[in-house]
This record gives sequence, C-alpha cells and structure tokens, in this order.
Amino acid sequence: MELDRVIVSEDEIKARVAELGAQITRDYAGKELFVVCILKGASIFMADLVRQIKIPVQIDFMSLSSYGKSTQTSGVVRMLRDLDQEIAGKDVLVVEDIIDTGLTLSYLKENLLARKPASLRFCTFLDKPSRRKVAFQPDYSGMAIEDYFVVGYGLDYQEKYRELPFIGVVKSVD
Repeated sequence: MELDRVIVSEDEIKARVAELGAQITRDYAGKELFVVCILKGASIFMADLVRQIKIPVQIDFMSLSSYGKSTQTSGVVRMLRDLDQEIAGKDVLVVEDIIDTGLTLSYLKENLLARKPASLRFCTFLDKPSRRKVAFQPDYSGMAIEDYFVVGYGLDYQEKYRELPFIGVVKSVD
C-alpha cells in the first residue's frame, strides 16, 4: 500500500484540535465532561483533544466495528467493548476518528441515550458527509473530507499507519 498524498498536515491537525478544545471548553464551562473514546482509531485524537479542554474530564472507552478488515463497511455494527462506568446524569461527549455512513454512531447514539446521560454530543475529527446512509450530524467536526480512504492520526488500514502524524490518502487498497 502506498500513500497518494497528504491531505491534512500535522500542523493543520494541531491547530484544528486546539480550536475544537477551546470550543468544547466554552460549551461545557462550569461542568465536568465525560469523554467516551471510540477505539482504536480515535485514541490519538482523543488524547490530543482532552489536553486542549480546560475543564475537568473523565475518560472511558468503547470499541465498535462495522468494517472488520475491509475498507468498506459491512453495515452491521458490533460492540466489542462497552463502557466501564455508568453515564446516567453525566454530560457525555463521544469522540470518534471519522464518520462515514453514520450507521455506527446512529447505533451508538440510541444505545447511549437509553442510559440516560444529562447530555450527549458527538465529536469527530473527520467527516465524510457524501457517504451517509443515515442522517447523522456530529456536534463538533474537525473537517469534512471527500470520499477517500485515509490513514494516519489514528486511522488505519489493517491495523497499520495509525502512527503517522498526518492524514494521507491511500493510493489503492483492495
């Protein structure tokens, strides 16, 4: 696999994460935020983001899958790891790496709302609105991108390339 080009540089990522952190800090001023990181892809973004949020933060993790080892979603969402903590009455922010079809986060939204959080919002670093199969709009979005298969900054292809400090477009994968 080769990279075709870089579409988001390391400096652009840092600047946008700082902006998102500042906006989230303003929106949740005076509150404590419960951040749910969607593993594995969002872990790098979440770590950078919470360092930019200037209010108390608790962190927990979930793992969901609709891709397996493919570059195309199967449409079937599986929960691989659930939260360790209860979210009832908490202000919850779900942090995701990328929103594609919207199926995974629509499923997750219904699941988490049933747990009665005080509030529930979603933050993604990348958004591919052209790929939506269900209506889903994140509350916070780093940036919208075209329908490319991308890696880097937590995003992978078969568990590789997460460590890249930028986001790049893959030339050809399947």
